[in-house]
Amino acid sequence: MGMYLNSISPYYLYKSEFSRPYFVDKSEVLKELIPFVFQGNSYICVTRPRRFGKTVMANMIGAFFGKGEDASEIFDNLKISQEENYRNHLNQHNVIYIDFSVVDDECTSYKEYIEAIKETLKSDLHLAYPDVAFREKSSVREDLTRIFTEKKERFLFVLDEWDAVFHMPFIKEEDKLSYLLFLKGLLKDKPYVSLAYMTGILPIAKYSSGSELNMFIEYTMGTEAKFGDDFGFSDAEVDMLYQRFIKNCEEKGETPAVTREGLRYWYDGYYTKSGEKMYNPRSVAASLSNNNLGSYWTSSGPYDEIFYYVEHNVADVRKDLALMVAGEGVTSKIQEYAATSMNLSTREEILSAMVVYGFLSYYKGKVYIPNKELMDKFDEMLRKEPSLGYVYQLAKESERMLQATLHGDTETMEEILAFAHNTETPLLSYNNETELSAIVNLVYLSARDRYRVEREDKAGTGFVDFIFYPEEKGDTGIILELKIDHTPEEAIKQIRDKQYVLRFKGKLGEKPKVTGRTLAVGISYDRKTKEHHCKVEDLQ
Repeated sequence: MGMYLNSISPYYLYKSEFSRPYFVDKSEVLKELIPFVFQGNSYICVTRPRRFGKTVMANMIGAFFGKGEDASEIFDNLKISQEENYRNHLNQHNVIYIDFSVVDDECTSYKEYIEAIKETLKSDLHLAYPDVAFREKSSVREDLTRIFTEKKERFLFVLDEWDAVFHMPFIKEEDKLSYLLFLKGLLKDKPYVSLAYMTGILPIAKYSSGSELNMFIEYTMGTEAKFGDDFGFSDAEVDMLYQRFIKNCEEKGETPAVTREGLRYWYDGYYTKSGEKMYNPRSVAASLSNNNLGSYWTSSGPYDEIFYYVEHNVADVRKDLALMVAGEGVTSKIQEYAATSMNLSTREEILSAMVVYGFLSYYKGKVYIPNKELMDKFDEMLRKEPSLGYVYQLAKESERMLQATLHGDTETMEEILAFAHNTETPLLSYNNETELSAIVNLVYLSARDRYRVEREDKAGTGFVDFIFYPEEKGDTGIILELKIDHTPEEAIKQIRDKQYVLRFKGKLGEKPKVTGRTLAVGISYDRKTKEHHCKVEDLQ
């Protein structure tokens, strides 16, 4: 065993994951990989957004196949153990595991970086095969070929964060091609490769436009159904974890502060190619472990990162931001290969990059802000960046709009809505209630600090446009209905007639979701007069 060859690191890292209270068994993916290993000379690249379990999966693969450590105490308890050929592959393969994101803090050039990898791997090979006649100044590729020739042994490569090198500060343009050629020389059409499993954020096609790595089959979240449910948590898996959470709370004598609905609201909203909704796995596990619904997007500055993409072309994406903050999807032709951290200019490139990095989700030709965890970051940007112009101005008015609503000040409400529509460069044309709802979302942006705002929520005997669930039950609940070319009185009547207020009462046997006041809010827009009218009533 060595640093890269049959390393014990994947085993111990995966064992740590396996021991966590909210571990999910994803071992059935190994059943998909075993045929590739058996046939040999197989190449797979799986790309996913950050925090979607790519490294956990890579560690599992290394721990299962590699000879470094007996992993039966883990895998005997997992689903893969039920497979017929389980024992034939458990710890029976030579695995070369390299995490390309690991770099010495004193490294200042690509040459230093790649030479350290080459020398470490050569050292592992020479120690593991002392009786092979290696040439003194041979390459890694030559050493592996010699081992295969003399020993008939193949190697399974697990390459994590393959694209990390492209974002290192010392990497130059010519270094990128050198790196691709290194991978090509190491892997392509080599008899010693049984399987090369590679993972990262960006697809190979982003960087390799030629034939360097064309032997890989790429599996992205938005374009391939295979491996779709192996990354992220499904609804069924979150249901299972939530039951485990409730049991753990009971055993500890703790009161659960996390609700099942809260997990959906905070962390759901991504999609596989087949249409299955997926949760951000890291955030779900952290939330349950901490008994707290909060943001676990651990990047040092997610708000700054989001604005980094947007600032390249504010004019083109401003309307998109308004619609997405309103909960709408915007049509876009996502090209994952076009995503990069530099030189973004077109709307499609900006949205593509944000999907690839996990800030947006993509489904059936539209992009969305997936959940509250990310919505909060977009909200923060909209309220801080004057360069967003009209969108920023509306967001800044949102606290005044909320206070006017709570106090029944319809004159101020109508003034703010008039400002929203009468700006020199109107954001939206108000052709339908979808566009009106986008404006309403912006002018109530600050409400999300104290409310869970749901759109088109089933309530009573129909669907309400907006329902504001207060974080504190004693706070005021708000039910808001929009009308175009109808009166706000008609909107209020619909709220009463369809008994939308029942949504605050909870199901039979549950405690009410709101114990304070409940307001019915009607907002109308007349396309002939270009005027808004508002009405606020207490619901008794």
